Amino acid sequence: MESKLSLSEFRTRLKNNTEIGSTTAHTEKVRIFPISGTIKPFYGSFDNTSFRLTVNSPKSSTPFIVKGNYKDVNNKVSVDYVIEANNKFQVIWTRYSPIILILVINIFFLFFARGLRRASTIVNLFLLFMAFYSRWNEERKRKKLEQKFISIFEIR
Repeated sequence: MESKLSLSEFRTRLKNNTEIGSTTAHTEKVRIFPISGTIKPFYGSFDNTSFRLTVNSPKSSTPFIVKGNYKDVNNKVSVDYVIEANNKFQVIWTRYSPIILILVINIFFLFFARGLRRASTIVNLFLLFMAFYSRWNEERKRKKLEQKFISIFEIR
């Protein structure tokens, strides 16, 4: 993809919009109270050719990072990036824990609580809602991170 910015403008925006730190650190513990100034939209690291960014928010962390490279091609910045999971365990937990919980609860109701069929229906509906919501919410966070990245760095 290509950015409308020049290489120097791109690096300036990286510098102005990124708080330097490790993307593997838990930002919700680190960034509750900023030391000075406003909270920058991204948290991560970058150098002259690559970047690794995530959302800088104590309220809504995301398990995704924007990782990529950039270079100057004919006074335009060529940006190659991917959005990938920062923590594989968190993504697996979000996707599969509701399904495992549904199986465990149904086995419990099947063997130990035979008279509570109405309760099992309510619990199953709640867990199905939780399963769909967790997947939808993670996809929403990924898209929101990508949209923020594209808008700040004017990528088309």
